Amino acid sequence: MLPEEPNVAALPLAGVKVADFTRVLTGPFCTMLLGDLGADVIKVEPPGGDDTRAWGPPFQTSEGGKESSYFLSVNRNKRSVVLDLKTPEGREAARRLIAQADVLVENFRPGTFERLGFGWDALHAEFPRLIYASVSGFGQDGPYRDRAGYDVIAQGMGGLMSYNGDVGGPPVRVGVAVADVFSGALLTQAILAALYGRERSGRGQRLDVNLLESVIALGSSQVGRYLTTGEVPVPIGNDHRSIVPYGTLKCGDGLINVAVGNDALWRRFCQALELTELGRDPRFATNEGRVRHREELDTRLLSGLARFTRAEIMARLDAAGVPCGPVNNLAEVFADPHVRARHVAVSVPHASLGTTTVTAPPWDIGGARPPVRRAPPTLGQHTAEVLRELGLAEPAGNAD
Repeated sequence: MLPEEPNVAALPLAGVKVADFTRVLTGPFCTMLLGDLGADVIKVEPPGGDDTRAWGPPFQTSEGGKESSYFLSVNRNKRSVVLDLKTPEGREAARRLIAQADVLVENFRPGTFERLGFGWDALHAEFPRLIYASVSGFGQDGPYRDRAGYDVIAQGMGGLMSYNGDVGGPPVRVGVAVADVFSGALLTQAILAALYGRERSGRGQRLDVNLLESVIALGSSQVGRYLTTGEVPVPIGNDHRSIVPYGTLKCGDGLINVAVGNDALWRRFCQALELTELGRDPRFATNEGRVRHREELDTRLLSGLARFTRAEIMARLDAAGVPCGPVNNLAEVFADPHVRARHVAVSVPHASLGTTTVTAPPWDIGGARPPVRRAPPTLGQHTAEVLRELGLAEPAGNAD
């Protein structure tokens, strides 16, 4: 059974209004998380809509409409309003929305929002409690300020591609837009901190997150290793530079990941898989030794594991308390009994599609998962509703 859904009023950000002037992925991922936490997120879209509405195939289609799977993946728990910020009417509606908002989130190229009349200095003077959150490719200052930023650019410039990939192979982009997603998560964190800080100071703050520095921060141990030793990391596939065995191993019928994070786990690993000779070899008794003799150990593990199926290895290592897991494709992920029991994917009513399936918010709060209160909106679905709340009539030609 699904856990009892909390009332919206019980969610942490209930009563917080977010004016969302973002599109594509980084900003929408951030505002989706705020919506998941109970904020009223008003997604402001231009007449043509968020770019990702056209990013496809794949699209989900029905007699009532056609929606991009990309857009559906990052826009739950929001309302959509269409405003043309190139017109005085659109800017006036945006200004009224900002006046009511607790948080403004924008990911225009630096300087663009200011030229539309919505710069930080002017808005902070008029609305001192407003939290003004910006995310861009390279930040609000510096030599690259005016460059457009996309995930693949940041992954390359931030060094991530240089140490991702197979041994001896070329640099490889991570298959998910981690620069965008991590930047969006960092911006959410900063907004939550600013909301907390406002409770004490009564004043909003300017927040600035950028993709390049987010990728550098994401490097964590790789960056730390370089700053400590000057050694430039290179791709090593699925192995770990400082722990062995830690990564992907081949068995009789597939692949399995293991994480033998200390010497006690190594002894249990060897015992569970009947690797008696390896367990007794003094070269492999400590993690330092296993790292130094990685290549020989990998060769002997390949031979030792070939006689077991993936299911057999999983059962033996689980029983021994050694962390392990299968290498799943997404069909296997969503068929997994644990993922199904946790209700990670939920079907929700949709204005044009009838229903659509999205991932649920990735937390439990107060013993329950926040609900998907709103499906990703159709373009301008809430324009009339929001403009009425702002005391304005809907401009002719806007979608509803």
